[in-house]
Amino acid sequence: MFDLTFRKNGFSLIETMITVAILISLITIAVPSIANFTIRMRVDNEISLLHRMLLLARNSAINNEQYVTICPLNDDERCTQDWQGKISVFSDLNKNRRYEPDNGDIILKVKTAIKNDDKLQYGKKRNALIYGPTGHLVIWGGNATFKYCPKDHSNKTRGIVVSTSGRAYKTVYNKKQAQDTNRSGQILICR
Repeated sequence: MFDLTFRKNGFSLIETMITVAILISLITIAVPSIANFTIRMRVDNEISLLHRMLLLARNSAINNEQYVTICPLNDDERCTQDWQGKISVFSDLNKNRRYEPDNGDIILKVKTAIKNDDKLQYGKKRNALIYGPTGHLVIWGGNATFKYCPKDHSNKTRGIVVSTSGRAYKTVYNKKQAQDTNRSGQILICR
């Protein structure tokens, strides 16, 4: 006797359509979450890197009993207001906001430029932070807030508040306002 039953391998059209519909639903939910996650991670990484640079500058000033400057340098090795560009930390023995290796200045750290469409701001028109041998800022009115502003996502702005004493504090997420605020509860606003 012969067995006339056949086994089917594979999926039916309906099973395939249901699977595709489920996948499309999952992707529709996941893609915005992944995009938000990558933006948040980019901002967090930049803020953490900048915070470590501030700590390095302050500690170097105290430990070496000298002036240390953080700023974006132009082609003439002078501090500029282009905080989106490459930022350098260097010993600035005469605190003139210029990197002069012939006078004994030493580069301690360099941070690469940020993503093209994002913004990094420090104060209104500040072009440098200079730490003195005590760890305090030596420029009158040098204290301000760094703000990292991702393009088209102002609610994900993060910052670092630098006080006159030279200490740096990261802003914190405020659930009530659904974005980062400083210690006074003020929202960071990019200009």
